[in-house]
Amino acid sequence: MPSTYKTVQQKDNSMTNQQKKMEKLTPEEIDVIINKGTEPANSGRYNTFKEHGIYSCRQCKTPLFRSINKFDSGCGWPAFEKEILGTVKRLPDPDGRRTEIVCAKCAGHLGHVFIGENYTPENTRHCVNSISLAFTPDSKIGRAIFASGCFWGTEYYMQQAPGVLQTTVGYVGGEKPAPTYDDVCTGKSGYAEAVEVLYDPQKTDFEALAKMFFETHDPEQLNRQGPDVGEQYRSEIFYIDEEQKKTAEKLINILKEQGIKTVTKLTKASHFYDAEEHHQDYYLNKGTTPYCHFYKKKF
Repeated sequence: MPSTYKTVQQKDNSMTNQQKKMEKLTPEEIDVIINKGTEPANSGRYNTFKEHGIYSCRQCKTPLFRSINKFDSGCGWPAFEKEILGTVKRLPDPDGRRTEIVCAKCAGHLGHVFIGENYTPENTRHCVNSISLAFTPDSKIGRAIFASGCFWGTEYYMQQAPGVLQTTVGYVGGEKPAPTYDDVCTGKSGYAEAVEVLYDPQKTDFEALAKMFFETHDPEQLNRQGPDVGEQYRSEIFYIDEEQKKTAEKLINILKEQGIKTVTKLTKASHFYDAEEHHQDYYLNKGTTPYCHFYKKKF
């Protein structure tokens, strides 16, 4: 289809933020991301791409999909069984038949979502234009998992930390596959309410985030945080590698030297299960602040 790039450039000087974002895109990207076009089948660079990492919105850089959820559907475009919760919005397509998907942050067009095809256990296929995506390999993304009581409060503070790309609340540490909130609330599942944090190693590091973790809850409380009581509310760092473990041990020793009797557990990270969508970005959506988390400088 013909490019609209010159038309966009010729509009009046009272440019909107959306138009400013469009300036950063190539004519081909504008055709798809802004004008809701579709790249030719089997032409996109990510169709058969198999590296491990995160797929983000080309326009606003919001992380949208994980490579672990990518699969080969044979359709000619990258396919993902699920998105990072809260990052993709579904809209009725103008054709009256399909469901369009756009970036929830900037509304950039991604493609379409199809349900009931039985490709994967999720029974969902997000069919995405490669040109709508940017890819960052795992080697350039930091990952950390923290549990410090109610995951709403933990996420609230992690979202404010410089260099954080994405936060997801969920469950880790138990054995039952795909636990639900009700399962975890029994206090007998072995799971902790936790937050997975993805961050830019060029802007922050695990130690800075671990300090934030310790400074925004009471690590002296065992299996509770304020009014929330139960093993699911324990203080625990689920380390990804030995370097994270050593860093956490160093910080715990510093706290103990200050007389803070830290009971925080250190455990090798196991599978992290995303919590239900209504738990994601809880305080951000509600517009309030945590009731059982607080900031107190300790380092």
